[in-house]
Amino acid sequence: MNAVLDVSTELDPLRDPTLYFNRELSQLDFNFRVLAQAMDPQVPLLERLRYLCISCTNLDEFFEIRAATVRHAQDFGVPPSPDGMAPATVLKRIHDRAAQLVDAQYKCWNDVLRPSMFDAGVRVLGRDSWNAKQTKWLRAYFRDEIMPVLSPLGLDPAHPFPKILNKSLNIVVVLKGKDAFGRAGHLAIVRAPRSLPRIIQLPEEVSGGPHDFVFLSSVLSVFVDELFPGMEVQGAYQFRVTRNSELMVDEEEVENLALALRDELIGRGYLRAMRLEIAEQCPKAIVRTLLENFDLPENAVYRINGPVNLNRVIQVYDLVQRPELKFPPFQPRVLRDSETMFERVAEGDVLMHHPFDSFAPVLDLIKQAAEDQNVLAIKQTLYRAGKDSPIVEQLVQAARNGKDVTVVVELRARFDEEANLGLADRLQDAGVQVVYGVVGYKTHAKMLLIVRREGRKLRRYVHLGTGNYHSGTARVYTDFGLLTADPDLGSDVHQIFQQISGLAPAIKLKRLLQSPFTLHAGVLKRIDREAKLAKAGKPARIVAKMNALNEPQVIRALYQASQAGVQIDLIVRGACTLRPGVPGVSDNIRVRSIVGRFLEHHRVYWFANDGEPDLYCSSADWLERNLLRRVETAFPIVDPTLAARVYDEALANYLADNLNAWELEADGHYRKLAPSDDTMPHSAQGTLLAKLCT
Repeated sequence: MNAVLDVSTELDPLRDPTLYFNRELSQLDFNFRVLAQAMDPQVPLLERLRYLCISCTNLDEFFEIRAATVRHAQDFGVPPSPDGMAPATVLKRIHDRAAQLVDAQYKCWNDVLRPSMFDAGVRVLGRDSWNAKQTKWLRAYFRDEIMPVLSPLGLDPAHPFPKILNKSLNIVVVLKGKDAFGRAGHLAIVRAPRSLPRIIQLPEEVSGGPHDFVFLSSVLSVFVDELFPGMEVQGAYQFRVTRNSELMVDEEEVENLALALRDELIGRGYLRAMRLEIAEQCPKAIVRTLLENFDLPENAVYRINGPVNLNRVIQVYDLVQRPELKFPPFQPRVLRDSETMFERVAEGDVLMHHPFDSFAPVLDLIKQAAEDQNVLAIKQTLYRAGKDSPIVEQLVQAARNGKDVTVVVELRARFDEEANLGLADRLQDAGVQVVYGVVGYKTHAKMLLIVRREGRKLRRYVHLGTGNYHSGTARVYTDFGLLTADPDLGSDVHQIFQQISGLAPAIKLKRLLQSPFTLHAGVLKRIDREAKLAKAGKPARIVAKMNALNEPQVIRALYQASQAGVQIDLIVRGACTLRPGVPGVSDNIRVRSIVGRFLEHHRVYWFANDGEPDLYCSSADWLERNLLRRVETAFPIVDPTLAARVYDEALANYLADNLNAWELEADGHYRKLAPSDDTMPHSAQGTLLAKLCT
């Protein structure tokens, strides 16, 4: 409920901890909204399965990064965040809330999705439901395909507890009897190599159905006795440990960042344990042994009613070709012009709204640049490019064709470090100049610059985006991309590349806002301007869309603007530490989260500015790291027609959503919105699909 906060006695009342939610807990709550999609009968069945898996993989990453960061803060006495909670308190609440999420995930799987899939002819069979024919086939499969790659390890003084790889599937086995050497059995560990498929599809002639599956964990548990002939298996319990995965490299102390990261990656899978998942029937004594081995507290164990690697069931989504159980396919809109991309962009700016607009124009521009004899240079940032990226192929080809190609590869893109190291090696082997960014600042900006000779002049062509240069995510993430030949934008992008690669001094940009220099101050300035307009009795409004919000100065500025009478609408997909709806503080601020078919990813900032709106698209969320510790850009949409399109499609459209929207209330709970009796149902993503796609 909305509580009136007594902040009058504070010297700076807008720093009151009660005005801020905890970022980690807010991020954790986002996964309940994802899980709600899995429970929604209006969503196609296999898409509901996909949402369940997304919530599980998100939780894995949460423990690997966010919870691990809190644990680190606790160990090193880091002061509390603006919400005032000590790290130890945050960790306890994380485990309490995560336990609720895990319970909800397995109830969704056991009580809702698995039975519904069974009824639809997609059966994931538990060990208690195998018939004799299935059991015989699975035993043969175990002997032929699984057992040869297993290396069970009995635990004794000569064989201490082994290192357990992050998120790997393991079975702890309770044994009775003696082996061939006369050694008394007690406990053994069976590790499942990652080469083994976690989901096994049964042949139709064996199972009787075309879409019947079994978890590897079930097969291991049932047939594990074959690994210990002559001994009695008294119990077999699957478990999985999640570890800290944040690489800690002191960039200022290393001589070669790439080599340092390679060394860190070797040990990443064995960093500090954060969570233990284990079969719910596992005896307490064994659980205690595992907790002691992993140095985990009691509340870090999660007893699982089902497979500990539930997210692996996503393979069923990929293996089952049942269109009626998935979202209907769509064809993104494409540019239908016969001229080259250079001619098209020279005529005027091109705005693309992915995935509703095809990503092909970006690929076409780079391909044409690689082959065009008039193109002299190509510069690009790559944060996440994906496997077998066509963009990388074209950059390699451009270098081979004699172009001057410079690529800023961000080696520290989380979980893509290894891929980006390989990408950097490949580009360098082809003659591309590879830059690793700026020490201490991740390069997160999405920029492409092409220099082309046209007559006696050089002209710059630019692409700026809110999302990565990744063809795969461009089909499932909502993002904006701008293709332009605007001289000012071209000059700005050129200077930023010079700054990143050449140790250039601070620069003054004409149109772009840039982190860590002008973006933070630019946002604060524009929020303050709206507050001054409101105080002057003029209409004032702010609408902004982003993935997450936690930067304290921005939040305080928004509170001040709200107090001045500015109407503020924030569309924040994930974590939001701002508390809306507090009387006298944030009663003019509304926060909503959209969770739908596509991952909401674009960042758009709109300021009314007394009838002359400022509109920026950006690579940056309003997070401390994005605004203060990264290289980011925010680019204006100058063309009034395109600016109106961005506002209509990404802001007004999403504010009208009453099917996939959740509203954040003052007590921290999210309320799912629904059409009232006198309003039409409206889905923002559905509207864009109908409007822009075929």
